[in-house]
Amino acid sequence: MRLYDTLRRSVHPFEPVVAGRVGIYLCGATVQAPPHIGHIRSGVNFDVLRRYLEFSGLSVTFCRNVTDIDDKIIRVAAEEGVPWWQVAARNERAFAWAYETLGCLPPTVEPRATGHVPEMIALMHRLQDKGHAYAAGGDVYFDVRSYLDYGVLSRQQIDKMRPSEDTGAKRDALDFALWKGVKPGEPEWDTPWGPGRPGWHLECSAMATRYLGESFDIHGGGTDLVFPHHENELAQSRAAGDGFARFWLHNGMLTLGGVKMSKSLGNSLLIPDLAARFRPVELRYYLVAPHYRSAIDYSDEAVGEAALAYRRLEGFALRAAELVGAVPPAAVVPPAFVAALDDDLGTPAAVALAHDLVREGNSALAAGSREAVAAALATLRAMLGILGLDPLSPQWTDAGGGGLREVVDRLVSVALEQRALARGRRDFAAADAIRDSLAAAGVAVEDTPSGPRWSLDGR
Repeated sequence: MRLYDTLRRSVHPFEPVVAGRVGIYLCGATVQAPPHIGHIRSGVNFDVLRRYLEFSGLSVTFCRNVTDIDDKIIRVAAEEGVPWWQVAARNERAFAWAYETLGCLPPTVEPRATGHVPEMIALMHRLQDKGHAYAAGGDVYFDVRSYLDYGVLSRQQIDKMRPSEDTGAKRDALDFALWKGVKPGEPEWDTPWGPGRPGWHLECSAMATRYLGESFDIHGGGTDLVFPHHENELAQSRAAGDGFARFWLHNGMLTLGGVKMSKSLGNSLLIPDLAARFRPVELRYYLVAPHYRSAIDYSDEAVGEAALAYRRLEGFALRAAELVGAVPPAAVVPPAFVAALDDDLGTPAAVALAHDLVREGNSALAAGSREAVAAALATLRAMLGILGLDPLSPQWTDAGGGGLREVVDRLVSVALEQRALARGRRDFAAADAIRDSLAAAGVAVEDTPSGPRWSLDGR
């Protein structure tokens, strides 16, 4: 497998630090607000990477953190007049629901920043002992100029960087806070440098090495995190003596009208709102089909096109299962599919191969070749399973919860029986009226040689 490393700005062969095992750290949610689709793109993209690595026989430790203390969380809590932890807990639940709704596997571990202050204190001690950190005015800062490779990830020259607005008591305007001294009304933890709370960058370095070790395989996140967050993580971790991440993977941004989605700009598309308009599996297809490093400009029309494309895959899977049963996914996938994903997780080519297979499968269905249909279905399920899009997986067959599809199936079957009776007595107006009523409810009916079949049309 070859992956694009942001640090080296090129594609390189991927070999795990420890043979047979992969450690992935994904920068998760800062939970000051509920998630929009731009937030969840990162989760979906790295979920595909994890699934593929596991399908390839590797044991993956997938660490996705929760930043549950932050300036923004404190600001929202003050505006609402509620405790900071209430804001964090509410939005953490919203993110967990969104990840699950779009088919992301649960992380191996999901650490909260507030649960890892001892690890942060230990890291600050190491940095201070090595001359890379200093205390000033109740804060603790990282001395940016003490680390000669600062700027290597984002390819910025230190003398051309814009200083942060929060100067505090720092020696240099470019230095960033590892620890922020206590302020009235803010949460606090005790440290040798006084009470306060952690800085954002310190949190992730401490949590990543706690669960993945001093050197691990992959650090992921959106391209908006390259600077300053990931640059600062890399600097403080390497300055402390850790090898830290060997590969830095960044997914492209999801924009609306060419502008990055942001609550402050009022252009965010929240997952519950989108899930009410589109099936979650179709939203996932929309996020999986483009290459993870490409930019996506959101539109309802684009999601609608993705939904139609997914239904072509789903339609074959359902028709094939009716003929041969829900055969299990194949143990192997076509070499071309492997080659696509081995090439920097090339999902566009992988998705195209799935559509090619469906065209072959539809021909087998038309010919009535049960053996060919079963083989195509097993292979398709394996391919789509890696992408988290298998239409016959419980994640999507049980979508809606509690066997809702079975209930709908029984109700639709009653309507189709009435339609068949109407056609039998040549009352075609009544038969058409039943079909039109089902269509108005979002149920598409297709007449086949083996009888009528239905599917949700996604509206």
